[in-house]
Formats: sequence, C-alpha cells, structure tokens
Amino acid sequence: MRFAYADPPYVGQAKRHYANDPSGIPATEIDHKALVQCLHTIGGDGWALSCSSPSLRQILPLCPQEARVMVWVKPFCSFKPNVRIAYAWEPVIVWGGRPREKRQETVRDWVSANMTMRRGTHGAKPDTFCYAIFEWLNIKPEDEFFDLFPGSNAVMRAFKTWRESPRLDFTP
Repeated sequence: MRFAYADPPYVGQAKRHYANDPSGIPATEIDHKALVQCLHTIGGDGWALSCSSPSLRQILPLCPQEARVMVWVKPFCSFKPNVRIAYAWEPVIVWGGRPREKRQETVRDWVSANMTMRRGTHGAKPDTFCYAIFEWLNIKPEDEFFDLFPGSNAVMRAFKTWRESPRLDFTP
C-alpha cells in the first residue's frame, strides 16, 4: 500500500520561517488545494497533513469528508512574547489508512511529544509524533511511505527506524 505525509510551511509562515532555512524548503506559500490532491495521488491508500491551529478552519474544507483531525500535544513548546494563549498543540488531518483488525490495539487520536530543537530546520518532527502517524494510518513495514516536505529528513529517518524495529505478531 502507499501512504504519504506532508508538513508544508504553515499558512502565512513561509517567509518568516524558511527564508534562510538550510533545508531548501522554499519560502513560498503553499496551494493547499493542490497539496491535498497531490497527497491523494501519491498516498492513495492514506495520508496525513500537518497544519497550524489557526489554519485548520481554512484547510479542513479542502479535504475529503471522511478525513479526521488528530492532535499533537506539545508538553514542552516555545512560549512567544505577546501571545496570550500558547500554541501548545497542532492539528494533523488524516485520511484513509489500512483498516484496523480486531486483534490490533485501538490507538488514540492524539499524541503527546515535545517539540524538537536544533534539528537543522524549523518544525522538524519528533520520532514519537512520526510513530503516531504510522499507527494512525496503520502502515505495515512493507508499505511505501512518502514525505512530501522532507526538510530535516526526520520523518523518513523515523520511518526507517520504525520499519526495522521488531513487531509482536498476535496471529493465532
């Protein structure tokens, strides 16, 4: 099966965060309608899309009706001056995925993981967050997985580690 993930520059933040970023991510605003179509094409069996809480209202209507909003809670995050309520969570829109079997554990629709620091680019995702995406989509080690905005390459490194880790098989 084929799955994809996108963590584009968040709406209105491209120039601010990526103007001089070493990752090579362009400092241009993203056409999210085209991005959702691209996710459908590349990750035909399921995909996940990170966004900011202020942009969720704008991006969610571009997604299929069956898409769900998962949550990344950040116990440690940066507190900004003049921001009255901290941005301590991020929405992740998830569509599709392999159906879970009855023998599989139920997964939560949220993950708690601290934000990363000094990963080479703005917004690099922690491994725990990446593992949650793989579980939400119910990816198997033999599946194809594509990261449309590799940035620091943290997601693909996490996928390689996750793919190579031993799994318990409860097949009778």
